Amino acid sequence: MTYHLAIDIGASSGRHILGHMENGKLCLEEVYRFENGIKEETGVLTWDIDHIVGEVIKGISKCKEIGKIPETVAIDTWGVDYVLLDENKKEILPAVAYRDSRTKDVPDEIERIISGEELYKRTGIQKQNFNTIYQLYCDKKSGKLDRAKYFLMMPDYLGFCLTGIIQNEYTNATTTGLVNVNTKSWDTEILDRLGIKKEIFGDLHLPCSEVGKLSPKIAEKVGFDCKVLHAPSHDTASAFVACPIKDDSMCISSGTWSLIGTENLSPITSKEAQDANFTNEGGIEYRYRFLKNIMGMWLFQNVRKNLDKKFTYDEMMHLAMESGVFEEIDTNAQDFVAPENMITAIRNSIKNDNLPIEVVINTIYHSLAKSYKKAVDEMEKISGKKINTVNIVGGGSKDTYLNKLTAQYTGKCVMAGPVEATAIGNLLSQIMYRDKTLTLEKAREVVKKSFNISEVM
Repeated sequence: MTYHLAIDIGASSGRHILGHMENGKLCLEEVYRFENGIKEETGVLTWDIDHIVGEVIKGISKCKEIGKIPETVAIDTWGVDYVLLDENKKEILPAVAYRDSRTKDVPDEIERIISGEELYKRTGIQKQNFNTIYQLYCDKKSGKLDRAKYFLMMPDYLGFCLTGIIQNEYTNATTTGLVNVNTKSWDTEILDRLGIKKEIFGDLHLPCSEVGKLSPKIAEKVGFDCKVLHAPSHDTASAFVACPIKDDSMCISSGTWSLIGTENLSPITSKEAQDANFTNEGGIEYRYRFLKNIMGMWLFQNVRKNLDKKFTYDEMMHLAMESGVFEEIDTNAQDFVAPENMITAIRNSIKNDNLPIEVVINTIYHSLAKSYKKAVDEMEKISGKKINTVNIVGGGSKDTYLNKLTAQYTGKCVMAGPVEATAIGNLLSQIMYRDKTLTLEKAREVVKKSFNISEVM
C-alpha cells in the first residue's frame, strides 16, 4: 500500500491526513490533529511558529507509530503570512499574523507610489489590508527587512524546517500581491518601486513538484525518510483541486474564510473585477481562481468563543433556525476582523446592545448567504458566465442551514461536499506527482467516486 500524507493547517487547527488509493477510490485517515491560533505578543498578533513546527513533526511521527509510512508529504496553509530568515537561515521574529492592525493605513500609503488600478492590473489580487505586500512594506519601514536574506510563505517555511531546503511555491506566492498575473513570477518592478529588496525571493515552484527528502535530523526524529512535495500550498488552491467545478459552476471553499469563485484559464483584471474586489489567485496547472474572500466561519467561531463554548455549532445553528428573526451586517466589515468580542461588534454594527444571541447568530447566517448571492451575481456579470451550480466544499459544507439559505438566496442548485476538500486536493496533487497519467480532470472524477457530494434540498 502506498501512502501519502497531507498536512493541512488552518488558523485554528491543523490535521495530518493519510491517503491511499484503493479500487479507484481515495481513502482518508486522520492520524493527528492539533490546535493553532494567533497569540498576542507585546501588543502584536503573532503565530507561534515553534509550536506549529513541533506539531507538524509530531504528526509525521504518528505515521511511524501506526505502521503506515507515507512515501510523500505535502503541506498547505492559509495565505499572505510568511517568515523571514537571516543570512544564517535563522528566523527573524516575530512571525506577525495577518489579523494584526499594523497594516491599517499602509494601502493608502502604497497607493501614493503605485495606484490601486495599476497594482490590480499587474497582480490581479484583490485589495485587502492584510495582503503580504502591505505587511512587507511595514517590515521595510521598521528595518526588519534589512536583516532578511530569505522570504518564505508559511508552508514554504515548514517545508524548509523539514528538509533544510529553501523554495517558494507558486499558489501561495500569488496571495502576496507581488506576483505578476501574466508572467507568473515575482513582479520586480513593484518590488523596486516600493524599495523591497528582490534578492530575498526565490524562483517559484509549481504544485506536484519535489522539495526534497527529510533532513537527517528530522528523519531520525520521525523514524523514517520520505519526500516532501509542493502541494498547491495555499489551502484554497488545494480545495479547488477537489471541487468538481465546471464552466457553469462556482465553488465556495467554506472554512474560517468563505472563498467563493470559479476557475479560469486566464485572469480577469477589468475595472469591474477590481471594483467588485475579485482576486485572481494562482491554482494548479497555472489555472486562475477568480474569487472573493468573505469572512466565513470566523464569525461563528468567535461568537462561540465569546459564549465560552457553552453551545456546540449544531446547537448554535438550531438557535438561529428557531429564532426566525435576523438583521443584516456587512460580513467583511473591518470591525469583524479581530474584535475583542464578536457579539458586541455585531450588536454595535446593528446599533442594538440588547439583540438576543439567537438573533445575532441568525443575522450571521442570513448575511453570509446574502453575500454569497451578491458574489454569484457579480461573477455572472463580470465573467459573462451563466452560473447554474454552486459547490460548497470544506468544513462549512456540513452546515445544513447555511447550505439551504445559500440555495434560497442564490436560486442556484447547491451541492455540498466533500468536507475534507483541502486535504483531498493536497493528497491528489501528491498522487499526480507519482502518477503522471492522473490529470486534473481524472483527479476530480476520483473525488466524485470517492466522497459524498449531495444536492441541498
